[in-house]
Amino acid sequence: MGTTPAVRPATTDDLDGMAHALSLSFHDDPVMRWLFGDEPPRPVRYLRPFFAIEGRRHLQHRTVYTADGHPGAAYWDPPGHWKSSPMSILRLAPVMVRGIGRRTAKALQGLNRMEKAHADHPDHYYLAVLGTRPDRQGEGVGSALMAPVLATCDAEGIGAYLESSKESNIPFYRRHGFEVVGEVTFPSGPTIWPMWRDPR
Repeated sequence: MGTTPAVRPATTDDLDGMAHALSLSFHDDPVMRWLFGDEPPRPVRYLRPFFAIEGRRHLQHRTVYTADGHPGAAYWDPPGHWKSSPMSILRLAPVMVRGIGRRTAKALQGLNRMEKAHADHPDHYYLAVLGTRPDRQGEGVGSALMAPVLATCDAEGIGAYLESSKESNIPFYRRHGFEVVGEVTFPSGPTIWPMWRDPR
């Protein structure tokens, strides 16, 4: 069993490693399975490109964290930058359409539902993605990856927001001060749980 890693801000050199770690972390995620299906090549064919593209987008805000060896990654958005821009959707389009196919319209409806629920909250830091490789789970990696931005939230007196795509992860987030503030269900798909954290 490893030790808790020394977390640091990510750079573009970390994109491949983070995308690989997140593709492993999200291999059984209900939303990703609903979007991209259950075929064995799914993590390589769809999830790695998806998380690489998203990682590049989040890096422009300098709120992405990882550690040497890439045991996991946290993609955050600072206040006022969480909405999906037309350009970010366009960059994801080839991966999404190839993987989702006929479910694209339903996926966009689900994204719209997520953003409507998200918009109900005051300014905050948004934890868009948090994942730890399965072989490093249970070592405190996820907590360490969240810590820098949660400390910023507390110092600035500002909230934090996320959506848990697994009900089993809710207790983990509660230990860090998040509470469930609703439910969002994708059309004919899975449920996610928006969570909010007040600054401490």
